[in-house]
Amino acid sequence: MIYKFKSKAAGDLIMMGPTGDHVLRIIGKEPGPKGIIEPAAMPAAMVAIEHAVTEEEAARAKAEREAEAEGRTLGPREGVSLRQRAWPMIEMMKRAHAAGKEIVWGV
Repeated sequence: MIYKFKSKAAGDLIMMGPTGDHVLRIIGKEPGPKGIIEPAAMPAAMVAIEHAVTEEEAARAKAEREAEAEGRTLGPREGVSLRQRAWPMIEMMKRAHAAGKEIVWGV
């Protein structure tokens, strides 16, 4: 599935299914073909995403420290980080929240 997030306050945002599912779970939404994020829920959703990004980065830093302590080098990160994937959603939420507009998908 491909998610196409829409808001009257920002341009459309497209995410592939696994990434969209992950971001929706982070903000407490059940992934599905249709949905809405109300403006009142956006500040908490942005905090939840930022918290998840911080956790992911802390886990990577810990793994790097452990590898260094064991005298080995941790391989490069695979793929795109959550910070990079979620940044457009956070920007969309900032704009939508400021304008008092919802974000929808599947409609």
